[in-house]
Amino acid sequence: MNITFNRLREIKHQLPTGSVKRIADELGLTEQAVRNYFGAKKYNDQGEIIGKHIESGPDGGIVHLEDDTILNLALQIIEEASSQQEA
Repeated sequence: MNITFNRLREIKHQLPTGSVKRIADELGLTEQAVRNYFGAKKYNDQGEIIGKHIESGPDGGIVHLEDDTILNLALQIIEEASSQQEA
């Protein structure tokens, strides 16, 4: 899947407080690995996301994600939060 870096960051900023921890817990990842997925650059032996490649370009560049599981869960959390605000 390809997405612009700016769109990826926009999605991260829409997440409610505590969402990074929720994603990490549900997927068995570290919180730093989830942050790195959304553009952070604090890599260590347990926090690096494999299968992510950024190419220069407009809107911060194009990010190629080989696995969109984190992204899909983030979008689900944003949708849940939006539904709760409307209720």
